[in-house]
Amino acid sequence: MIKQRLRALREEMKQRNIDIYVVPTSDFHESEYVGEYFKARKYITGFTGSAGTAVITMTEAGLWTDGRYFIQAANQLEGSGIMLYRMGEEGVPTVKEFIENQLKEGGCLSFDGRVINGKLGADFQKIVEKKKGSLHVSEDLVDIVWTDRPEFSKERSFVLDVKYAGKTAKEKRNEVRAVMKEKGATVHVITSLDDIAWLFNIRGNDIRSFPVVLSYAVITTNESFWFANKEVLNEEVIKHLNDNQITVKEYNEIYDYLPTLTKDEVVLMDKSCVNFRICHCLNKEIKVLDEKNPTLLMKAIKNSIEIENTKNAHIKDGVAFTKFMYWLKNNIGKETITEISASTYLENRRREQEGFIELSFDTISAYGANAAMMHYSATEESNAVLETEGFLLVDSGGHYYEGSTDITRTMALGTLTDKQKLHFTTVARSNLNLAAAQFLYGCSGLNLDILSRGPLWDMGIDYKCGTGHGIGYLLNVHEGPNGFRWKIVPERNDSSPLEEGMITTDEPGVYLEGEYGIRTENELVCLKGEKNEYGQFMYFETITYAPIDLDAIIPEEMTGREKKLLNDYHKNVYEKLSPYLTKEEVEWLKIYTREI
Repeated sequence: MIKQRLRALREEMKQRNIDIYVVPTSDFHESEYVGEYFKARKYITGFTGSAGTAVITMTEAGLWTDGRYFIQAANQLEGSGIMLYRMGEEGVPTVKEFIENQLKEGGCLSFDGRVINGKLGADFQKIVEKKKGSLHVSEDLVDIVWTDRPEFSKERSFVLDVKYAGKTAKEKRNEVRAVMKEKGATVHVITSLDDIAWLFNIRGNDIRSFPVVLSYAVITTNESFWFANKEVLNEEVIKHLNDNQITVKEYNEIYDYLPTLTKDEVVLMDKSCVNFRICHCLNKEIKVLDEKNPTLLMKAIKNSIEIENTKNAHIKDGVAFTKFMYWLKNNIGKETITEISASTYLENRRREQEGFIELSFDTISAYGANAAMMHYSATEESNAVLETEGFLLVDSGGHYYEGSTDITRTMALGTLTDKQKLHFTTVARSNLNLAAAQFLYGCSGLNLDILSRGPLWDMGIDYKCGTGHGIGYLLNVHEGPNGFRWKIVPERNDSSPLEEGMITTDEPGVYLEGEYGIRTENELVCLKGEKNEYGQFMYFETITYAPIDLDAIIPEEMTGREKKLLNDYHKNVYEKLSPYLTKEEVEWLKIYTREI
């Protein structure tokens, strides 16, 4: 099937004299996760992961993806004729290097100008100019061959009340305009969906597990425009927009509106987010300030109301997860449980919680060797039956009106080897050491990553991903600009200094292909500590509440300090969750949060 699709695409390329066609994982807004309509890369390659770029020539096809997906991509591309390029690995060319290598003199490079950002598009343009070739960016060729493409999403939107958001839309826009004034900008173009949702206090359902509305926004010194599908707006949203002086225009009118801006305007926009077509529809004499959206940092620094709400969301989420863990531990070996049935049971416990909206991402429920694939997704074909041995890794979360959660626990289902226990204990140590960090203001996750990765590096083990990512408030579960990582990865945009109010995940792991995967993930909120002659000290508070499975811990492998950190964490888990559990669940929780 994939080979047939590639043949059909190449036929369209041939008719237009196109030599290379690029298909990214993107919508018109550079979203990390995209709706069904935008899954063109999945359609043309068969690879289902959330990150990757396909490059098709008349004779070759390649897929570039990162370390989270190496195992999965290798399996899914088998027999397709598409070569896997493991990003970041030694000797592997980047997409740009490959294109520069493959594009012949006078050749034609093509992509849909709406799904490639302005920065990357400019890089491609330089390659083409160097080869004295041409760019073809006005068509979506996959759309031509994708005859049963899903419809463009038109889901309903809703207002996020200020009791959840903590600030009104007017207050947020005043903050944005203050930054615009400081930079000398008269117009701010915003196309990233989470920034728009945060700024206007509006959420939607156009992308599964990413509660946003497909839209664009333009903020001027005295006006606000929202380019959205008017069909999705109910009376509550319309009233909210009117009350906040936000003018609504149709979604695609952005391409008519921007060319009307005069050459005297100064436009602030982030070309790494804004698509290539929008970048090129502005008057060429207009001054463009290519900088990060002010909202990027504003939404990452949670206000006091958002933080308190998020803690409450984690209590609800912790109750749901603990009920699931209790059920799993008490029923494994007594009834048939599969990866999918376990995932379903957990989802049902979340749905029982007041204020639950939807899952914050597709649950990863992975048994045994399946867990070695970081972003494994169980299918009817791969759905493993859980046995009374080894680990079940569950990475999951929920969107609540009070915030978003992301938690991973790896649970022993029975017999474990000494190696499994050692790796589990080391991952727990890594998690606890990072969470206990005290550091001076100005540090980023780059400075602190070694606290988590260090115990694993001591064993000659690493994991091919970051240690943690920022998380949005009822938005994207992966949010910049904060994160934990040992080296800068420019496209991830997660190396910002850690600010008070930022929430970041802490999720070290061990992944052994063909054997098992282990991950322990909590969320940390960054807070101010003591200020003295050395500067402002910062620290973290862990706001995820669920047991770390003591059945897999080797206490002798932990220092006295690490045991105390685990005991203190478990004491907090018990205090937070026990009021909401049944008598039987409380007795069980006492055992699984006992001191070691």
